Amino acid sequence: MTPESAGKLYLVPTPIGNLEDITLRALRVLKEASLVLCEDTRRAAILFQRHGINTPREAHHDFNEAQRTPHLIERLKSGEVIAQISEAGTPGISDPGFYLAREAIAAGILVEALPGACAAIVTLTGSGLPSDRFIFEGFLPAKKGRMTRLESLKDDPRTLVFYEAPHRIRRTIKDLLESLGDRRAAWGRELTKIHEEYRRGRLSELQVEIEAKAPRGEYTLVVEGKPKKSHVS
Repeated sequence: MTPESAGKLYLVPTPIGNLEDITLRALRVLKEASLVLCEDTRRAAILFQRHGINTPREAHHDFNEAQRTPHLIERLKSGEVIAQISEAGTPGISDPGFYLAREAIAAGILVEALPGACAAIVTLTGSGLPSDRFIFEGFLPAKKGRMTRLESLKDDPRTLVFYEAPHRIRRTIKDLLESLGDRRAAWGRELTKIHEEYRRGRLSELQVEIEAKAPRGEYTLVVEGKPKKSHVS
């Protein structure tokens, strides 16, 4: 089967908060597709209602993607156009999207990724830290391999970008401070929403602030890479 005779899989970014943050192209694809795969169908229903999208949607997430993907590949082979969205942001970036895209490509199906919202990029550009070179680490391991991962990043000169859940953000800032030293950093929380919050400063300053409050919402944490040594003449 050639790609021309098959359908197409679209990976469609959705807003990370503000429902206006979606492209005209993404709206058209979601309306024209025969099926939209959603990480969270309830979250998708809010977006669909706001923008008048009536396309059928089905749940597709980490817990069922391996089981459902063969059936979806057959539907794509038959000529259907399917779109995949995550709960928020760009599919495949610490969200479902990679697995189905890989299998579709292996089956000779066209896969097209649309540009759009991504919390990592939004926070990085708003952090005030260098963005010419950066490394996205996503979520650090909760247990096994956590400190090994941090140790491997200690000498990297690129800006570091992490995702973290509210119940682990205190520990992560503490571990970063102990492993990397007191570097410049920033976090973004509730991005594009009414209570959007940026905090910028040294890791030690962010640690003091996070210890004094009850963390809420998903965090994106940006930390400067290994600082260049200053030469004193």
